[in-house]
Amino acid sequence: MSNTITVDDVYKELRQVFDPEIPVNIVDLGLVYEVAMADGGVCKIRMTLTSQSCPEARNIPEAMKRRVNALPGITGTEIQIVWEPPWTPHLMSEQAKKDLGWEGDAG
Repeated sequence: MSNTITVDDVYKELRQVFDPEIPVNIVDLGLVYEVAMADGGVCKIRMTLTSQSCPEARNIPEAMKRRVNALPGITGTEIQIVWEPPWTPHLMSEQAKKDLGWEGDAG
């Protein structure tokens, strides 16, 4: 069995991170745009937040880093917060919309 961490492994960990104001994980919320593995075991994540004034703007990335950095072979996590494309409810997974009762009327 290989100790090589995959992008899927990272997404699995990121699904354990929640916005405390919304009972849905950050992946299903559509906040994570891209995950890539770089040389030397560095994980690079491109993400957004629900708004530029999000009160969890510091806490969510820190929780992400803690989860991902705990994976064997990860030497660091770099998170880039972007505002384009802007987050909208359309980015949520179908399960997230269902969990929030937004089926058919999200966005």
